[in-house]
Parts: sequence; C-alpha cells; structure tokens
Amino acid sequence: MSTIDSLKDRTTPVFSADDVTVLFVLGGPGAGKGTQCERLVARYGFSHLSAGDLLRAEQNRPNSEFGDMIRQYIRDGLIVPMEVTIALLESAMREILEKSSSTKGKFLIDGFPRKLDQAVKFEEAVVPAKFVLFFDCPEAEMERRLLNRGKTSGREDDNAESIRKRFRTFVDTSMPVVDYFETQGRVVRVDATPEPDQVFVATQAELAKRLGDDVVA
Repeated sequence: MSTIDSLKDRTTPVFSADDVTVLFVLGGPGAGKGTQCERLVARYGFSHLSAGDLLRAEQNRPNSEFGDMIRQYIRDGLIVPMEVTIALLESAMREILEKSSSTKGKFLIDGFPRKLDQAVKFEEAVVPAKFVLFFDCPEAEMERRLLNRGKTSGREDDNAESIRKRFRTFVDTSMPVVDYFETQGRVVRVDATPEPDQVFVATQAELAKRLGDDVVA
C-alpha cells in the first residue's frame, strides 16, 4: 500500500474541497446507512464508498499484506489502524475520478471516520468533508435489524456478541466524532427509526438545505 507511509507525514490535502465533495455518513451498526447511501447514489449521482466494504475486500485480496490484521480487527469488533483505511479510501476516490476523466466528484463515505484521529487525518491529508450525515437509531432497533440480517448475510460479525461489541465501540469512539463536528455546525442528524422511505425523504430535505443546487449539479 504505497500511500500509507506518505499519509503519516502529509499535511496538505491531495484533493481540493472546491472540486471534491465528501459527506461522512455515520450511524450505529444497523442504522441503515448503506440503504440510504444506495438511494442517494441513484438520486443524486454520489459515489458511495463503504469503509467496511473496502476493508472486507482488502482482507480477501490475494497476497494482501493487511488481510490477516484486518480480519482479526473486524472479528474482535475493533477499529483497523487509520492509515490502512484512509489509504484504501483515497485509492478508491482516485480510481473513480480517473474513470470519470474529471477532477470533480461527490462522495458518500459510509462508516467513516470511526475515531476522531481518523477524521482529523483524513481532512488534513485527503480533503475536508462538507459535513457528517448522522443516522440516529436506538440500539434495540439496530440489534433487531442486524440479527435479522445475520440469518442471510454470512457476515461473521452479525451475531449478538459481536453486535454488542460494535455498539460499545461506536459509542466510545464514533460519537466523539459526531460531537466534534457538531461544535463546528457540520452535522446533519436524521432519525433513522422509521421505514427507509420516510428516512430518505427526511434525508433529501436536509441535503437540500445544506447543499442546494450542489446536490443535483
């Protein structure tokens, strides 16, 4: 992963915030982030990058030097070292921009940042985010959804023990990220308890307020 070493010392973003729009999408496990991101991609042309999906793909990539480490971190409900995650995100963003033959792009980064140091480093080294789109959902509802998903997902972390570990990790590490961005007026909270259609309507309304014509441009 050639970009990891350079990430540690980089203090200037590689992308311009004038060209690249990034929304961090946060919410507890099972809050419905992926579902809403899919709809936003279809409606507004965002590119959807799931930090978790990128990590899971990397752990299964033949000869990946990080595969075993990522697998163990995910199994234990822990957060993978930020340089690995940020490098994977930056690489995915570059690939999308190169394919589009444009320096401009709109990205939903789903499930990231999961710690405050990740947020700070990403904005310092890659590009500042516009804001955090936070899907707020009670733990009891999220657990119900995840256990139901676990019946068919095949994901080894969709079980009661791993789910509760993930909830604790989210509260302890990700909520400080939300609080940090909230002090800057850069959080959009959406109630994720209702059915997905209702959540999407509320999300669209919030994005229109914040981004206006930039969303559909």
